[in-house]
Amino acid sequence: MDLNLLRVLHALLQEYSVTRAAERLGTSPAAVSRTLAKLRRTVGDPLLVRAGQGMVPTPRALELRDEVGALLRGCDNVLRPGAGFEAVHLQRTFTLQAAELLLVGLAGALTDRLQAEAPRVDVVFLPESVEGGPALRQGTVDVELGVLGHLDPEIRTRALARIPLVGIARSGHPLFDRPIDARAFAAVDHIGISRLGKRLGPIDSALAERGLRRRIAVVVPTHTSAMLLARESDLVALTLPDWLPDATSALGLRTFPIPLDVAPLDLGMAWHPRNSGDPGHRWFRDHVAASVLEPARPAHR
Repeated sequence: MDLNLLRVLHALLQEYSVTRAAERLGTSPAAVSRTLAKLRRTVGDPLLVRAGQGMVPTPRALELRDEVGALLRGCDNVLRPGAGFEAVHLQRTFTLQAAELLLVGLAGALTDRLQAEAPRVDVVFLPESVEGGPALRQGTVDVELGVLGHLDPEIRTRALARIPLVGIARSGHPLFDRPIDARAFAAVDHIGISRLGKRLGPIDSALAERGLRRRIAVVVPTHTSAMLLARESDLVALTLPDWLPDATSALGLRTFPIPLDVAPLDLGMAWHPRNSGDPGHRWFRDHVAASVLEPARPAHR
């Protein structure tokens, strides 16, 4: 049925007048009269009948009045962006793809936030895709988090933070016996972190500008493995400042500023535009962003 028929019927059953219903709908009395005639044929009931100078509803019209109002409110809620959204009723699984170091640092805070508002929401954490495929476009990933690159052109993004890299080594490392300058930093053996086995990066370019070169003795695929290896050796790795302070301390590790002019990491969030207006997806994105910007403040505190 044409939704406009229901809107006219609703107005007529509120006003009991073709003229006032037309004013309410912003149309002409003639147009409302034609629609009333069509409604009478469709319903098989006169709906409104003449009584003196006015009109009165039939018993069938009175039966329909509340039902029509409820139907229109339901339609309005469906068509209104985000209308009626309450996280507590959300039952859904979201997929978040991020670098392993970011996942370790934010998974706890994010889970706390989500469970506090929507206990039936689940999250699947995925590592960065080795293939760099169009997972957002294909719908296999809801949100990508990290240093964004190689995105499909329609993908929406939000910048979250600029975070500098710092060095990390075991607390008793000889490097800490004296001030750490670029030459001392280059002189120690390093751990490279790359899923693809890459050895060189911005650190090496910055060292080359000073005529220095470091030895990357080991390449590992994750930051966690790099931290564990640094704990057991005199190798130096890279990490984010103040990201996992408890784990760093528990492992007997210590961070230090990198004595080079290296650009910070630009962390951002990406999603496909088909999800931009989805209130549940928007709610999830807001909590992902908050977990990055305020990792030490879970929602339940």
